[in-house]
Amino acid sequence: MFKLTPILLALLYGLVYYRFSAWRTAKELDVKSTELADPRLKRLTDRMAAALDLPRIRVNIYEIDPINGLAAPDGRIFITRGFYRKYQQGEVTAEEMASVIAHELGHVALGHSRRRMIDFSGQNALRTALAMVLSRFLPGVGVMIANGLASLLAARLSRSDEYEADAYAAALLVKAGVGVGPQKTLFGKLEELTQSRSGAVPAWLMSHPKTAERIKALEALEARWEQA
Repeated sequence: MFKLTPILLALLYGLVYYRFSAWRTAKELDVKSTELADPRLKRLTDRMAAALDLPRIRVNIYEIDPINGLAAPDGRIFITRGFYRKYQQGEVTAEEMASVIAHELGHVALGHSRRRMIDFSGQNALRTALAMVLSRFLPGVGVMIANGLASLLAARLSRSDEYEADAYAAALLVKAGVGVGPQKTLFGKLEELTQSRSGAVPAWLMSHPKTAERIKALEALEARWEQA
């Protein structure tokens, strides 16, 4: 029983951390966001809502500069102020922005947003438990090995979710009459749009599939749909 105590404590920590993270995320989004009011984007989201048989799709602006979209664990959809600014400046089209919204809707519909929070907490628990066990046999390097294994697992899960959300968005955009084209053109812009001034690639891109692979997956979907 005593040998299992560190693992049980790590699992308990993961559960508590999940609850706290979900609460903290919801609070921050409440304080730093407002509902998006943009006529051009509303016309597109209304078409997607009709395709999903929903009365409307609410999108919120998250008041931070990094360029990103977000599906919160409670099901809300967010576009960052930095991303919306690129749209206002003409660097991103309304259809491309709609593809981001469709992608985030995919994360919600497929349960990714809630599962990611749980996975993140579980990975922290796994990291803690592995570090405790490995440090007994590999003092000094056990923690590094545990961190590496947990990071590899997190990246693999994240990439899988992105492919699934891309496919959901593609199907929704086609049904709404927008098509897959805006997804592919936006992917071609994302790396440049999100590049920091120092030239470093943002951390969130590292956990996403490579742009060329995402476009290839969409083209494979289009080919299957054309043959059906």
